[in-house]
Amino acid sequence: MVFFSLCQKSNPAIVASFFIDSRTVESWHEKAGKQGKRVQEQIVCNGQVELGQVQADEVRVKTQKGTVWMASSMTIFSRLFIWGEVSTSRDKSLIRRLFDHVAQAASSTTAPVLVAVDGFAAYPKAILAALHTKRYTGLPGRPAHIPWPDLHIVQVVKSAQGRRLAEVTRRLVHGAWQPVYALIGMSQLLPGSINTSYIERLNATFRSRMPSLVRRTRNLARTTQRLEYEMFWMGVLYNFSTLHDSLAGTPAMAAGLTDHLWSVEELLSFNGPRKSLQVLL
Repeated sequence: MVFFSLCQKSNPAIVASFFIDSRTVESWHEKAGKQGKRVQEQIVCNGQVELGQVQADEVRVKTQKGTVWMASSMTIFSRLFIWGEVSTSRDKSLIRRLFDHVAQAASSTTAPVLVAVDGFAAYPKAILAALHTKRYTGLPGRPAHIPWPDLHIVQVVKSAQGRRLAEVTRRLVHGAWQPVYALIGMSQLLPGSINTSYIERLNATFRSRMPSLVRRTRNLARTTQRLEYEMFWMGVLYNFSTLHDSLAGTPAMAAGLTDHLWSVEELLSFNGPRKSLQVLL
């Protein structure tokens, strides 16, 4: 109960509700966040996910020490949150780290993959740099990096007039249009146009459950590390402990990563093939 509240209430609210010292709550935030990241690394980013269509986006977040960026990625058919990164800079390095983990999650480098992102200029080069295979020739020097053979990248560029959306432009930056539409038809429950709506919905879920992302919040994150802890704990709860009506299960179940709904205790106890951690509850 208390741990599930960590992503939905501020520290003062938890302290007041459960009469717990604020330093204890801070310690729980850190432990839960580190455990969430461990689960993501060992189960999701472990070469078992059929990517299909991937969407990624960045959220601008205000903290007590200034503005930072939180980037996240997901696969559409299973609604699985793949990975997230937090950085003070919105740049190619941030996107590259994000898609390095997308590459680690992929079960195949030869299967068709569509990546749909917004118009941020750093995306194409960062994605191509991360989603590649190495070609060894026997010659001295670094082996050539070859993009995945069936990789397709589209950007959805939105322009506004004042506060109103004026125009949406969709452009192909790598690959071909025909497999793009085929992948959309296979990965979206209601096939439609190229969009980034699924990752935007995930961002909305993050905003509703993470205290530091709630609009006009008084509980701004103090550090990027605190924001990362919140993100990964929320992410594993979303993947393993949240049922989706459209999936008849959790995203992790839809992706074939587990066969059951995980309890919070199971999430906190998981430590891969090694001896389980002592439960934090």
